[in-house]
Amino acid sequence: MFFRWDWLRPQLTVPIVPTLGPVHPDALSVGLFEDVLRAAGTGDFLPYDKDRRWGGEKDEKVLREDMIHRPERTLIPTLTRRGRGTVKVFAYGLRDSVVEEAAELAVKLAAVHDVVNARVVRLLGPGTAHPQGTRIQMKDFADGPCPDPGGPVRPVTAWPTAVQETFALFAEAMTGDGLAFLHTRMQVGRCGPVLAAVVEERIVGAIGPMEVLPDAIGRPRLMPQYFAVLPEVRGQGLGRVLWRAAMHWGQSHGAAYQLLQTEVDGPSDRLCQAEGLTSLGFSHTAPV
Repeated sequence: MFFRWDWLRPQLTVPIVPTLGPVHPDALSVGLFEDVLRAAGTGDFLPYDKDRRWGGEKDEKVLREDMIHRPERTLIPTLTRRGRGTVKVFAYGLRDSVVEEAAELAVKLAAVHDVVNARVVRLLGPGTAHPQGTRIQMKDFADGPCPDPGGPVRPVTAWPTAVQETFALFAEAMTGDGLAFLHTRMQVGRCGPVLAAVVEERIVGAIGPMEVLPDAIGRPRLMPQYFAVLPEVRGQGLGRVLWRAAMHWGQSHGAAYQLLQTEVDGPSDRLCQAEGLTSLGFSHTAPV
């Protein structure tokens, strides 16, 4: 075992594990960290990795030989070769100096592995004042019922063929939100259903894929979705209807919870906060 839990646990202000991302607080354990070390370099997905559903090989891996694990700080570097390559150093620790040390390590490892990007991921607790970056939020389906909101939302495949065909234009317009990638997965039948909002016989918003899979301790979780509404129809409540329809689907299909990552003060962040989700903390990724 590499990690000492009595050192690492006090440093975990946010339940985020390198290469896995956010996890349920009840599932957070030294075993998760040890698992990502064992998987490093194999190209295999862990059974509960959210990215496993996309197939292929796991690209991001922990650079286990370059980790720093001390009572007051833990630095865990990862490497991905996608694009021009990126080294990230996840900085666990309560002192501000952990960021400086992580930045030095990131620059050094980017040079060693001949990649262009070096980044530091700083993890901050839910009580952080004036946070930046990404908020980690949790929807607990035990908190109460999630009724069907009604409105012009159905699975894409439940709309007439002429309406379904408008998804391609919608996805192209929302490429930056991942909808083009999602569309490719839909075309080959490699993902769960996608819910779509329709106005005047064309798709103007979508959330999906809708899938429930077990986490590291076997608890069913609603997987993260791509979520977008065309800018010209925002402000009409369609995003809220889509969101509530997705939560209704998740609860109806046995999900216990969902974890989301939202840009602080962005539209999705404000929506989730208004819907009463629990903030678990923040992740701020910065180039160095």
